[in-house]
Amino acid sequence: MFKQVLIGVVCGSAILTIGILIGHFGITKSGDSAPSWVEDVSKDVDENLIQEFLSQVDNVNIQENLRELTKVPHMATTPGDEQTVQFMLKRWQDPETGLDRAWREEYKVYLSFPDPNKPNKVTVVDPSGSVLHTAREKEKPYYAEQEDAAVVQPFAAYSPPGNPKGKLVYANQGKLSDYERLNQTVDLRGTIAITRYGGVGRADKAINAEPYGIIGVLVYTDPLDINDGLLSDTNETYPHSWYLPPSGVERGSFKTQFGDMLTPYLAAKEETYRIPETDIKGLPPIPIQPIGFEDAYILISELDGAAAPNDWQGGFNCTYNYGAPGFKPTSRFKDSNVSLDIFNSAKTLNSSNVMGVIRGSVEPDRYVIYGNHRDSWVHGAIDPSSGTSVMLEITRVLGRLVKQGKWRPRRSIIFGSWGAEEFGLIGSTEYTEEYFTKLSERAVAYINVDIAVFANATLRASGMPSMQNVIFKAAKQVSAPGQGSTNVYENWKRYFNRTSPTHGLIPRLGYLTGAGSDYAAFIHYLGIASMDMSYTYDRSKTNARIYPAYHTAYDTFDYASKFIDPGFVSHQAVARTAGNILLRLADSLVLPLNCSDYAESLEKYLKTAVDLYQEPLQAKKISMEPLKRAVASFRKASESLDELIRSSDLANETPLKVRKINDQLMLVDRAFLNPLAFKDKYGFRHTIWASSNAGTSTFPGLADAFADAESSGLSSDWDHVHYHLSVVSQAIEGAASMLTDVI
Repeated sequence: MFKQVLIGVVCGSAILTIGILIGHFGITKSGDSAPSWVEDVSKDVDENLIQEFLSQVDNVNIQENLRELTKVPHMATTPGDEQTVQFMLKRWQDPETGLDRAWREEYKVYLSFPDPNKPNKVTVVDPSGSVLHTAREKEKPYYAEQEDAAVVQPFAAYSPPGNPKGKLVYANQGKLSDYERLNQTVDLRGTIAITRYGGVGRADKAINAEPYGIIGVLVYTDPLDINDGLLSDTNETYPHSWYLPPSGVERGSFKTQFGDMLTPYLAAKEETYRIPETDIKGLPPIPIQPIGFEDAYILISELDGAAAPNDWQGGFNCTYNYGAPGFKPTSRFKDSNVSLDIFNSAKTLNSSNVMGVIRGSVEPDRYVIYGNHRDSWVHGAIDPSSGTSVMLEITRVLGRLVKQGKWRPRRSIIFGSWGAEEFGLIGSTEYTEEYFTKLSERAVAYINVDIAVFANATLRASGMPSMQNVIFKAAKQVSAPGQGSTNVYENWKRYFNRTSPTHGLIPRLGYLTGAGSDYAAFIHYLGIASMDMSYTYDRSKTNARIYPAYHTAYDTFDYASKFIDPGFVSHQAVARTAGNILLRLADSLVLPLNCSDYAESLEKYLKTAVDLYQEPLQAKKISMEPLKRAVASFRKASESLDELIRSSDLANETPLKVRKINDQLMLVDRAFLNPLAFKDKYGFRHTIWASSNAGTSTFPGLADAFADAESSGLSSDWDHVHYHLSVVSQAIEGAASMLTDVI
């Protein structure tokens, strides 16, 4: 009996043990079969994949992209532009290296062109009507590219047509202060003014002139500002070096607002409401025309009158006189007028953006956007095709990784090849207007690489302070071309640096305070964290305000490959750095945006404001304490959020907690928007980074209002200072509250 009981106990124990083991391994097996998204949702950026991306970016591919893009001139809406549209679509729809989807989006936009049958003319005409001098209508050809029939005559887009004729005066850069100074010496009524590029926007040279009775304006690039004083194409300028030859003319858009002029705040679709042309704001009120410095010298060297001040003198081997008005009595042009015959006309035409997307695997409704414009004034090798060549290489590498099944981003990546940027950032602006709500809710960041390479000395970048850390991290992983073991970050720090209270000596990241490229609508209108980057030149070795062939017929593949970036290794460095940033923004579990760096910039702005404004504002019984408290609140909130991110094991947290933190980081710049703060500045709503006329590196609305009040002394203007102080204080408090934990 005992034996039977013992056998029963042993068998029962064995069965129980087997059951426990089956249960244990059964439960384990069940846990192993969790949905695949559980693992995907906690995945962070893959450093090995970034290294693979960096290794695959090829400088020769970039070179060949540029060669293809610059075969023909491709001004917006021309046959050459359509050729580049088709090229972009072909590349982004390639079955082996293309994107998930690529398409074109059309906008019907308001543009301005010269008349090909009646070229614009600038002449010197004597009292009998004889023409004594005619400015070049087209730039001097050195190679076949300049002789292409599609090369547009130099012109000022959006200049009105007209035939003004009058005595010539020299007005330096055409700033308001320049015309005020000139008007103290010369009667400007009925005159033609010649001005230099720089100092103010292109259109402002004519807008500022008109109130003084000036009836036409010429603009040129002075060799002092672009060529370090060099003048001769025999052995000094292009085709012998990167410097602008004497007949080179900078074309451009002469308007003060960005986007389509007939459809403000609306996407310019076929049936969109359009305002009357007479209601358009920000265009030149009088004819204006650009010329080369060879013609400018002929005119300026003959001017009569007192010598202009030293800071108005330029690079010509002559004294720059004001004009009496008009020419010297000893000149061959004595008693002659300068005549402008401008035949520009406006047209409403279809312009295309080319769009492409790689769909995100975990958060497809969160977008990282990378863009550059496609159109150029002529061949556009540097502006914009250097950036397009880089973008195409980035999409080739990423597209291949997707097609091979090796990678898919966490968030969706949208690529934009914008149309009609040269006419005032039109394609990108219309895109943000059409998709205003979706982008406001879903866009994480915007990366702009327009001119990828100005020259080959160093990287230079501008952007939201929150993006500083991810830009620096990417730059540290890329070798600086021609610098041995030095990385892009260390090389950048040699050329442009600052001392941070937190980080010590670091590269200087610029601010995006204007509307110089397609980032404008993303940051100023939508409040999307944005950045812009390029390789540039050593500013200790040249005074050039920009690369010398800018917007001329000499910006060709030959120019780029010989003088800007032989071997295309700087293009490669930009592609690696920008692509690295793109991958980190698209793939990181927690968005690599740092709000403590933002707080540092706000504190810097605050110090400047307090130093400049606190004492005079106290005299007006206006307190700056709300602004001080707001900046302190933002610092406290940003540090708390940083600590939460550092102390949390977010890979093992609920996805909703990660999403909440990412939304806080993504939306912080939206909190700085105020649609009523800048009623006189179209498209500017960001209270920290809006453009400013005051020339002071601090809060723009406050700076401009203070400058106006100090100038006028009116109590209403001091009220406006108080208003802007309240606007920016409450915007910063609002941004701080975005970073706190829920409520």
